[in-house]
Amino acid sequence: MAASNTSLKMNRKLLDPDFESYRLSLDPLPTYNIELDAAVAEVKLKDNQYTLDHMRAFGMYNYLLIDPWYDDSVYFMDCMGRVLNLTVTLDTALGKPREVYCVLQDQNQSENRLCASLSLTSATWAAFSDGTGKLYLLHTGKRGEGAFSRWELMFCEDMGEPFIIVHSLAHLHGETHSVELALLRVQRGQSDDRGSGFFVSLEWLTINNSKDHGEGKKYGVSRRRLLQGKSVPHYAAVEPQGLGLMVLSEKPFRFTQVDGKPLVQSAPEAMELGQKTDTIYIWQQTAEDITVTVHLPNDTTKEDIEFKLSTDSLSVRVQGCTPIIDGRLHALVDPTASTWNMKDDKSLEVFLQKTNIGPMWPELLIRDRKEESVVNPGLNDVNAGDTVEDPEKDKPPCNVQELEDCDTFPEDSSSLMRFDGETLNPTHVVNLGSHQFLFAVDISQSEMPCFCLRHDVDALVWQPRPTQPDNMWEHIATFNALGYVQASKRDKKFSTCAPNFSYAALGECLRRVFIYRQPTPVDTVLFNRKQGRKVGQVAKQQVASLDSNDTVLGFRATNERLFVLTSRNLFVLRVNN
Repeated sequence: MAASNTSLKMNRKLLDPDFESYRLSLDPLPTYNIELDAAVAEVKLKDNQYTLDHMRAFGMYNYLLIDPWYDDSVYFMDCMGRVLNLTVTLDTALGKPREVYCVLQDQNQSENRLCASLSLTSATWAAFSDGTGKLYLLHTGKRGEGAFSRWELMFCEDMGEPFIIVHSLAHLHGETHSVELALLRVQRGQSDDRGSGFFVSLEWLTINNSKDHGEGKKYGVSRRRLLQGKSVPHYAAVEPQGLGLMVLSEKPFRFTQVDGKPLVQSAPEAMELGQKTDTIYIWQQTAEDITVTVHLPNDTTKEDIEFKLSTDSLSVRVQGCTPIIDGRLHALVDPTASTWNMKDDKSLEVFLQKTNIGPMWPELLIRDRKEESVVNPGLNDVNAGDTVEDPEKDKPPCNVQELEDCDTFPEDSSSLMRFDGETLNPTHVVNLGSHQFLFAVDISQSEMPCFCLRHDVDALVWQPRPTQPDNMWEHIATFNALGYVQASKRDKKFSTCAPNFSYAALGECLRRVFIYRQPTPVDTVLFNRKQGRKVGQVAKQQVASLDSNDTVLGFRATNERLFVLTSRNLFVLRVNN
C-alpha cells in the first residue's frame, strides 16, 4: 500500500496568541565547574570531510549524553578511552566523574576515526561505538546514584566503515532479548555521482541473544537493513519493539539493502479512484487562492503530465495511468491566473486562483476521498460561505528587503517519514515545508524521542505516537517565540529543553548560554501600556557566561539543571530549584 500523506495537527490550546516577549532577568544562575582530569575525546573533521553533511553529523556532534532513566546523570568519553559518568544529587558537593568502562585506543586506526558515541538502550543496557567501526553492547547493571559496578561487555564486532549511533532501544520477546540500533555514516559515492560525491547511509541493526548465533556467542547480529539518502537526517529513531523507523530529513531516504542483499523495489501501485482510499494529494487554502500538492509515481517527467483546468473542473493524470485528480471543483476558479509546476521531489504543485474571494472551501473536489486538507495556521476555523476579513489589507505591501535573517526559511523542504519494520515501505509521509527542525529531546524513557519544529515564530514539540496511525505525531508543548529567537542567534550551536518543558536552552559555540522560561504568574500588578490590559504572567530570559574559552562540545538539560561540556570542564547550571 502506498504511503499516506498526512499533516501535523497543532493543538491550538497549547498556543498563546497574546504572548508578547521574553523579559530579561538579572537573577544569577548558580553555576558549578568541574575540571576534568583528561580532555574530552574530541575528533575534529579531516580535510576529506568537507561537506555540510560531515559538519552536521560529526562537527556539531553532542559529546554529552543524558540518562533518561536516572535524574541528573550524564556520560561522556575522554581522550584516554574512558566512559565517564557524573550523577548530581547536591550541587555544592560535586565529585569527579567516575569511570564505568574503558576502551583500548588503537592509534593505527586514528586516521579514519570518528567521534565516539554512546546510546543508552534501557535501564540496564548500553550501546557504544569507539569511532573506528566497532560496535559494543554493554550490560550496565543498575545505573544512577549508589550504583558503582563497571559495565560488562556482551558483544563486540566490526561493522565496517566508522559510524555514530543516533538511537537505540531494547525489547523482549519471550526469552529473546533484542537491541535495535540506528547507525549513521557519510560515505563516498561512485565516481559518476553528481554533487559532493558523498551519500548518507542509515543502517537499522538488530542484535539479539538467539540460539541461532551458535555456541559460545551470547549475542549476534540477526538483521541488517540499509537506507540511503542525500542529507544527514535531523532525526532518526526506532519505534518500540522494533516495529518501525521514523526519519526526518531534508532529502528522502529509501531502503536499499537487507542483510547485504540489494532490495528489489516493488512496482508502484496503480492509483485507482474506486479502490484507493489513502491520501494521494493534499491541499491548503487562503481567502484568495488554493495550493494543491499531488504526489506522482517514480520517474515521472513533465512531459508525462496531462493537466486540464476549466472554471469548474480539474483533471491531473500521468500518461497511461488512471487520472489522479478528476472531478468538479467545489467553486469556480480563474484558469488564466492559475498555474502548475513540478518540484524536485517529484510532486506536482497546482496553484488555483479563486473567482469569489473570501469564502473557504470545505473540500477541493465534490465528494473526493483521496484528498487531505491542511488548515492554514494563520486562519481561524470558519465555515464555508463565511467571509474572512484580511487584517493586513490596510497595511502597505511587504518589502522583502526589510525581512531579518531570522525570518528566512531553508530552501529545501524537509519531510518526516515512517517506515514499516516488516515491509520496509513508508506508511506515513509529512511534507514539513518551511517548518525548520530545531532539536530532538528525550522526554520519557517509555516513549520515542520528541522533536521540536519551528511553526511561524513559535517552537512546537511533537511526540511520536506509533500506535496511533490517525495521529502519528502529537503536539504536546509550545515554546512561545522560540523559533524566532533561536534563528537570531548566529553563534548558536546547541538547543534543547527540559523534559517537563519548564524552560528551553540555547548554547553558543563559546561561553554564553541562554535560558527561556515558560510564562509564570507575577506577584505585582503589571499593565500593557499599548493595549491597556493587565498582564498576569511574564516569560523570563536569563543569560549565563561560562568561565572557559574552550569550545562547547556537549549540551543537555534536565528538569532542574543544565549540563555544558567543554574539552576541559563540565559546567552544571542550576536552573530550577
